[in-house]
Order: sequence, then C-alpha cells, then structure tokens
Amino acid sequence: MNKESFNVSNTSNVSAAVAGLNVHKSYGVRYICASCAAKVTLSRNDPVRCKECGHRVLYKERTRRMVQFEAR
Repeated sequence: MNKESFNVSNTSNVSAAVAGLNVHKSYGVRYICASCAAKVTLSRNDPVRCKECGHRVLYKERTRRMVQFEAR
C-alpha cells in the first residue's frame, strides 16, 4: 500500500463540524471543593469559589490517564 492511497479517517472532527459544534472549545478545569466535596468546573476568568457552598479551598481533580515517572 503506498502513501497516496492511505487516508486517515477522522470521524470525530467531521461529526462535530457537521453538528455545528466548536471542536476547540475549552471546558475549563475540574476541581473538588474541600468543604462539601462538590465537583466544580472553573474556566480562566471564574473566581476561585465553590458554586455550591462558597468555600474558597478547591483541590484539582486527579487525572484519569496513566502518569509514569522515571526515577534514577
């Protein structure tokens, strides 16, 4: 198979473009409130405050992807 005949199918971007959605939209960062344990999503210009109880201590939610460090 030569390079000219191989086409990569990118259906996620095509289906999002057909639906009229913005593919590069930023949804913010997810945090967990230290007081009430509510999950809060904050964007860049939002104040650092829980939307449920108003507490100002938020923990960043742990990532779901595998993170591995190389130790020497």
